[in-house]
Amino acid sequence: MAGNMEVLRWVRPHLLNLKPYSSARDEFSGEAMVFLDANENPFNAPYNRYPDPLARQLKSKLASLKGINPEKIFLGNGSDEPIDLIIRLFCEPGQHNVVTCDPTYGMYQVAAGIHNIEVRKALLTADYQLNSREVLRWTDQNTRVIFLCSPNNPTGNLLDPAAVLEVVSGFQGIVVLDEAYIDFAPDHSWLKRLDEFPRLIILQTLSKAWGMAGIRLGMAFGQPEVIALLNKIKYPYNLNMLTQQKALELLQNEEKKEDWVRLLLRERAKMADELKSIPVVKKIFPSDANFLLVKVENAAAVYGHLLSRGIVVRDRSRVILCGESLRITVGTPEENTVLIESLKKYPIMNIQ
Repeated sequence: MAGNMEVLRWVRPHLLNLKPYSSARDEFSGEAMVFLDANENPFNAPYNRYPDPLARQLKSKLASLKGINPEKIFLGNGSDEPIDLIIRLFCEPGQHNVVTCDPTYGMYQVAAGIHNIEVRKALLTADYQLNSREVLRWTDQNTRVIFLCSPNNPTGNLLDPAAVLEVVSGFQGIVVLDEAYIDFAPDHSWLKRLDEFPRLIILQTLSKAWGMAGIRLGMAFGQPEVIALLNKIKYPYNLNMLTQQKALELLQNEEKKEDWVRLLLRERAKMADELKSIPVVKKIFPSDANFLLVKVENAAAVYGHLLSRGIVVRDRSRVILCGESLRITVGTPEENTVLIESLKKYPIMNIQ
């Protein structure tokens, strides 16, 4: 318990004593004959009612799927909401800083910038691996949070678990491990080790493997004391009724999700193999996610060629260490075939 309570010393002091807004649905949950407490329109059921502010039924289902206590789950509007709230909870504007890797997911920097928090970037190695010493070197007495993304975006690879452990063990503040793509790298989640590290927060999402990007539902896993604080500072009804209902519906079919993952993994391997024979492709980086980072000759020209054929990929050339690279999501077998055939038709004269 001492380890769990120790994390509270990193919280901005005024937030520890903040009295949160108490909604009608916080003060009463359960069944009743007549609801006259929340100034709701009595007509147009069920959409006239405010949603459960803590999404209890949805948390219960996720707790069963993940094998974790519901009190250790925070649900947000995509993973971007817990990223924002974590910075808001632990970082004093204009005073504290966070450390990220470079390259990595861009929202860590954007969220920090919104709150006037300095971002320090530790460069990944040439093969996109985590340099734990470099990460820790960037920390000082004002560093409150380290963000790690594994599998990383846009590089696609899992970060070396030993290096992650060195960061989690060596840093006294909060470490956020973003596992948005973890379903494509089975058995590598740190979720089962969550209780070993009281200051670790793990992010996951339903956007990728579960195919729910459109309903915007992200998950943060941490110790109950941390989750309670995130619930304290979030907006009262951050997850609408439709999101909660649809997520519960789709989570009933875990077998379909596993089928999708198996198919996408096969297609990822097939795509990587077929890309090797295309002249404009210079390198295909190993991936543990549902996308490939591909180095090509003249990325802007290749991007334009694909766009002219109605195929949209992501040009990551301006990202550090990713020069002349395209990030290509693994699609359906049919979509992947269209991509490969289009790349085969890229004019040879464009290759310098």
